[in-house]
Amino acid sequence: MMFSRCKKRLLLLSCCISLSVFYVTAQKTVQLEAPDGKTRFRLFVDEGGKIGYDIFYRQQEVIEHSPLGLEGWSDRWHLMTVQQSEKNASWKPVYGERNVVHDHYHAGMFTFEGNEKQQLQIEVRVYNEGVAFRYCFPGVAGSKVRIQKDLSAFTLPAGTMAWFTNHAQGSYRLLPLEKWPSGAERPLTLQLKNGLYAALAEAAVVDYCRTYFALDSTKTNTIGCAMYEPVELSEPFSTPWRVIMIAEKPTQLLQHNDLLLNLNLPCAIKNTAWIKPGKVMREMTLSTDGAKKEIDFAVKRHLQYIHFDAGWYGYEFDTAADASHVQVDPRRNPKNDLNLPAVISYAKQHGIGVFLYVNQIALAKQLDILLPLYEKWGVAGIKFGFVSVGSYKWTAWLHEAVKKCARYHLMVDIHDEYRPTGFSRTYPNLLTQEGIRGNEEMPDATHNTVLPFTRFLCGAADYTICYYHRPELKSRLAETQNARVLKTTSMHQMALSVVYYSPLQFLYWYDKPEDSQDEPELKFFDAVPTVWDDTRVVDGAIGEYITVARRSGTDWYVGAITNNDARDIKINCSFLSAGKRYKAEIYYDDPSSPVRTKVSIKQAEVDASSILDAHLLASGGEAIRFTPLK
Repeated sequence: MMFSRCKKRLLLLSCCISLSVFYVTAQKTVQLEAPDGKTRFRLFVDEGGKIGYDIFYRQQEVIEHSPLGLEGWSDRWHLMTVQQSEKNASWKPVYGERNVVHDHYHAGMFTFEGNEKQQLQIEVRVYNEGVAFRYCFPGVAGSKVRIQKDLSAFTLPAGTMAWFTNHAQGSYRLLPLEKWPSGAERPLTLQLKNGLYAALAEAAVVDYCRTYFALDSTKTNTIGCAMYEPVELSEPFSTPWRVIMIAEKPTQLLQHNDLLLNLNLPCAIKNTAWIKPGKVMREMTLSTDGAKKEIDFAVKRHLQYIHFDAGWYGYEFDTAADASHVQVDPRRNPKNDLNLPAVISYAKQHGIGVFLYVNQIALAKQLDILLPLYEKWGVAGIKFGFVSVGSYKWTAWLHEAVKKCARYHLMVDIHDEYRPTGFSRTYPNLLTQEGIRGNEEMPDATHNTVLPFTRFLCGAADYTICYYHRPELKSRLAETQNARVLKTTSMHQMALSVVYYSPLQFLYWYDKPEDSQDEPELKFFDAVPTVWDDTRVVDGAIGEYITVARRSGTDWYVGAITNNDARDIKINCSFLSAGKRYKAEIYYDDPSSPVRTKVSIKQAEVDASSILDAHLLASGGEAIRFTPLK
């Protein structure tokens, strides 16, 4: 049975065609091809009733013969029917890295019958960008299903290397598929010896547990699924998607990260006008006077929000702390002179919104009290702190909490170890999340050039961009003496505002308004958006450098960063509209600049045929704004 290449057709806003249903009477291989014919998925049922699969890209093996199945269920399956279908559609996100997302795949729903008439379905979608599959249980409503272990595995060609980290805020190492210290976080980016790239990921982990990727102790070059814990759910239900992204170049992995969004349900919020992405700055004094100064700075520097971090309602790890009242942690501000209602009122008068940090300890205890209260106060959103992740209980709780926030018109930023799997499509009030080794750990530039090809494949990340937190720029010596000092140039940090996608983008994370001396280059931060109409990953190599171009309206913004080494790169401007001329305002590291941040600005006139030379200092970067000329 062969799902052949489809003919070219117009992309419709919604088009889902059921092609055929086959009744299987013998053991046969079933094959699905991607719409462009490059990726081929094959499903097998052997004579013993075990299910397996493999994946090829342009006749090169990506996944060798690997098992499918769930422990505790039949190990002798009969393939009863195969329903094949195609979807070729597009949808408009509330916000995103582009204003239209295409969703085009060939699919197969494989229905199996096992011991004691057990029924299992495996749904497979083959995209141009990769393959996704999940297990579906269509049984009697209310019947309980217990999944103890996911037997899905991924056998890679010999010589495959993995960009490994074992926790969401960890650093990365390039390791062979042997002797890992533990399971690997998701997504897991892979470099195949044949030159291809792949990434293993999860999508739509909403009412389930997290799954790490772990080496199989019984088979070489094989990665298995390590569930956090067994899960018991009521039928009908489907497991999260297992995803294999495939690319010829690492830049294509990031370019095609909408794949995870496509595997989630459409937006469930009817009126989304109140969801407003923007730039935000952390208020660190936890005082009325300090907050008003920061609001003034936000207005001046075209930020949209300020954020009160931990301590505004007391010590966040105190189980008795009450997040419905302002009671500043004396270690943060012994004066306890934060008048939050006055600050929120002052912020609203100046068009600035307010986010509040709340630790999960308080959220779990007070959520249903806090949400209507915060809406009444006029709070724009909440940052969830130190959330528990991994287990079924806390995964379900967390996503239910985001849903509840939407009822009270509250946007959400989830911090610490949570990594997204596409839920922001369904509930776009979840603007961003951490799950990244960002500037709270002050990583080096090489780490920063790994992140776009690993962590950012699964969605937005709150990296907490800094600017002035460098020894030579700090006036507060006591703060300089701690370990929180940038290991990159300021220009590297500025470029991250384009390279790294986060609809709620923190700027000046460890900085205060008085750190700024209105440096000329700040006009780039003033102008740069946080959501986009189009995105192009122009060039890059994992752990070396990356260049990303993003469009907002008619303007394009480019961010380029290098690792700990200096390098010369070329920026191809072919993303610009053909036949138009643009003014390119280029912001770059310049040791001879008279500005204390050592940044200079130059201009050029360019078009889509232009190629710009950029010299990136070690740990440096460059940012460009392209504006059409009249």
